[in-house]
Amino acid sequence: MYTRILLTFLIVAAFSSCTQTRITDHSDWAKYYEQYGIKNACFMLRDNNHESIHYYNKERCLQRFLPASTFKIFNSLVALETAVAPDDQLVIKWDSVVRWRPEWNKDMNMREAFKVSNVAYYQEIARRIGPGRMQHYLDTVKYGNMKMEGRIDTFWLNNSLQISADEQTGFVKRLYFTELPFAERTQRIVKTLMLQEQTPAYNLYYKTGTGRVGDKYIYWVVGFVERIEHVKEPEGSMNKSDVRNYPYFFAQNFEMPVADTSRDWFKVRIDIVHEILKNYGAIPAQ
Repeated sequence: MYTRILLTFLIVAAFSSCTQTRITDHSDWAKYYEQYGIKNACFMLRDNNHESIHYYNKERCLQRFLPASTFKIFNSLVALETAVAPDDQLVIKWDSVVRWRPEWNKDMNMREAFKVSNVAYYQEIARRIGPGRMQHYLDTVKYGNMKMEGRIDTFWLNNSLQISADEQTGFVKRLYFTELPFAERTQRIVKTLMLQEQTPAYNLYYKTGTGRVGDKYIYWVVGFVERIEHVKEPEGSMNKSDVRNYPYFFAQNFEMPVADTSRDWFKVRIDIVHEILKNYGAIPAQ
């Protein structure tokens, strides 16, 4: 009896130790934010190849914030699934309201609107989806806190809907492996919308987001990267391709005062993503 209890204890202890080695706190990643004077930030990285999780600032990674324009990933999925958008070529005409980004002031399709993060386009998409269907999918996916308060075209901007960096990485991981409760075609199209950088060494997919909460802006980058490796398959192998794509899933957010215009924070957030992904080895350093 004693031997059995001891064996059980050793198995549990060994499992716990193994689990902990797969979760790593990268306090050294603070330097990538401190160089820009950013004090409140987090980064979550899921390495699917080693089944490991890496993070900077665990507490903030678990804290929920408004998704802002990263919600365009979800909005696109629902639009395609419900046939509000038959495909990514759905054109919505410009309503003639001049907005602060000149590239928004024209007719455009979903692929164009996603690329330039056209808020007005996706607000119209949300209105066409309607609150009933939108809430259904928020609940089904279990997207963040699933709250949809206020108008149908602002709930992801008004701090009602909230999601954490940890939840964002889980969401895009399920999207990557076609595990979300949407058709395969729907998920495949949205993944192509997210492709931002395509190189011989890696493919980088992401969506940015910027949302105002009080006197500060929350800056998001959410997505995944495929590191491309070339291997030599042995003769007779069932794999017919020598190319392998190794995925990593990530989410970053940080906050800065609205009044701070000392830098182009839109560019800074992308630069930091590149630096951390290179530091980890998800994309090549050169």
